[in-house]
Amino acid sequence: MSNTATFNDERPDPHDVFRADPRRAAGVEYRRAGRSGLLLPPISLGLWYGYGDDRAFQTQRDVIRYAFDHGVTHFDLANNYGPPPGATEENFGRVLRKDLRPYRNELVITTKAGWPMWPGPYGRLGSAKYLLTSLDESLERLGVDHVDIFYSHRYDPDTPLEETIGALHAAVHAGKARYVGISSYSAERTEEAIAVARRLGTPLTVHQPSYSLLNRWIEAKLLGTLEEAGLGAAVFTPLAQGLLTDRYLGGFDGVRRSGTRPTLPEAALTDATLAKLRALNAIAERRGQTLAQLALAWVLRDPRVTTAVVGATSVEQLRDNLSTLADLSFTEEELAQIDEHATEAGVNPWVASSEL
Repeated sequence: MSNTATFNDERPDPHDVFRADPRRAAGVEYRRAGRSGLLLPPISLGLWYGYGDDRAFQTQRDVIRYAFDHGVTHFDLANNYGPPPGATEENFGRVLRKDLRPYRNELVITTKAGWPMWPGPYGRLGSAKYLLTSLDESLERLGVDHVDIFYSHRYDPDTPLEETIGALHAAVHAGKARYVGISSYSAERTEEAIAVARRLGTPLTVHQPSYSLLNRWIEAKLLGTLEEAGLGAAVFTPLAQGLLTDRYLGGFDGVRRSGTRPTLPEAALTDATLAKLRALNAIAERRGQTLAQLALAWVLRDPRVTTAVVGATSVEQLRDNLSTLADLSFTEEELAQIDEHATEAGVNPWVASSEL
């Protein structure tokens, strides 16, 4: 059966009834997002890539169900995730209707707006018109009356922060979002956004920045800013879009990379980067971990990081990621060894270099 036929088939299989594992939360050490009341799993499932109409619906469904059955309560989306834009929210909404509706109160569903979504002047960046219109459309695609976190997906230099953050404030007061946050804002812009949100009376709860062994920009100032203000950090691309997995250890030639999302810049795929990956993998092997597990454990070593958002697109990948939680501790010697090789590799396109 083709993917198109699969996607158009809304009839539930009467023999495929999902009943969540009653032990799903056992042993999961949920982390508090800053000083809020919100708890998130240490590893969350991000649906940026692999959950649009280019991937079989049943595959998506299997991963999402496996995640929930293993304590992953946080599912991270955005309005433009696909392809096409909006498809990921529609597909997650289908899983919600088929399988997870009885468990809605156990889920933290998030979405964002900021990157281009529709043509014309009102389908991008940070205006109230775009953010609030986009949120209404996201709720319709998801089939819910609210999301748990609504984010400004990126800083808009041409729209006053009072308007952008004011739209987040309005979303909460309209009952369409429980919490609000920002994504990929620099430390300076984050401080400004926090101040505006406080004046409005709807504090920001979470910041979602990129962070990995090869992309450490948040350590200089942003993590300290979040800690002081009481925000959690939900870090994305902790595996540097697959760079911090075993797929590249044999070299970069012949490795198929996605053409449906921003991909690794060629400037990052150097002999120097390959040497870093192989050195980090050697440390992982001595710890009895894969390179991906080392990378996830490392970002989670910092208590200011609430959760690592992973983009697993198969049950096997997610199982491997979740196995990381068996060992999150590091010796001082291991951290020192990692620091020798965990250096910038040009894999952060989300924050302008002038903002770092």
